[in-house]
Amino acid sequence: MALKLTLVGMPGGGKSTVGKQLARQIGVPFVDSDHEIERRVGGSVRQFFDQHGEDAFRDLETEVLAELIARPGDSVLATGGGAVLRERNRELLHAGSTVLYLRSTPEDLFRRLRHDTTRPLLQVKDPLAKLRELHQQRDPLYRRCAHYVLESARPSVHALVNMALMQLELAGLLDPARVAATVGAEPH
Repeated sequence: MALKLTLVGMPGGGKSTVGKQLARQIGVPFVDSDHEIERRVGGSVRQFFDQHGEDAFRDLETEVLAELIARPGDSVLATGGGAVLRERNRELLHAGSTVLYLRSTPEDLFRRLRHDTTRPLLQVKDPLAKLRELHQQRDPLYRRCAHYVLESARPSVHALVNMALMQLELAGLLDPARVAATVGAEPH
């Protein structure tokens, strides 16, 4: 059976950064759903969002997630922060992969994102208030979708990757020898 891991969480929660490192550690391909969408539309998520609206973006996101989950073979998938808003997406991700929720507080996210101009939902007068609103709305959805919740407020990327690997090993989803072989092959 293929090892499919999906990372969900708020914008700026570390899904792509942690996902790339996790994929490298276990020797599988990494895919970012937003990058797949950008490749498909030939532009940025923000441009598509601005031109076509959130509903059209969410329709495309569902289509891309379904394709990525259905791909054969092992992978680590980082999703967009709003991927869990649609029940269909939550069902696809939960049934087709092992979902890790990288959980951060709105305040931690604000510290990381306060200068970021690429996230459409945060281009508002009070980004911290928007993050609090999004967190209140989405945290229960991330939890419903996730198999495991990893608190990502303080740990480094390295610590988060190790926490994820430990959870997967304890659950019997990952052979520790596979990780050891991959880690030993990489230069430090």
